[in-house]
Amino acid sequence: MLINELAKRVGVSVHTIRFYERSGLIAGQRDPHVTSNNYFHYDEACVERLELILEAKSVGFTLAEIAEIIDAWYGNIYTRKQKIAILEHKIEALDAKIRDLREMKKQIRDCIDEL
Repeated sequence: MLINELAKRVGVSVHTIRFYERSGLIAGQRDPHVTSNNYFHYDEACVERLELILEAKSVGFTLAEIAEIIDAWYGNIYTRKQKIAILEHKIEALDAKIRDLREMKKQIRDCIDEL
């Protein structure tokens, strides 16, 4: 599929897809049978990667962390134990963020009570 089709299918802009391409998170392929244009084509693997990227972003992963996850899942360079460690590290970071947010909420409530 072409980039416009991919954008519609996944629900992101063409600009977003280009950004992820420049970041090295996804890559389109030129069709060797077509010599009349320089269009990139995207397959189901790109759809799957984009969906993973969007899901990971929605739960707070950074682009660097997403790149690490993509390498882990698609590059087969990490063991199962290493993959679990990456995810557990993110859970720990999220737990810390939740604690910080709860403390911030408490401080705001304290300010309200003092008014």
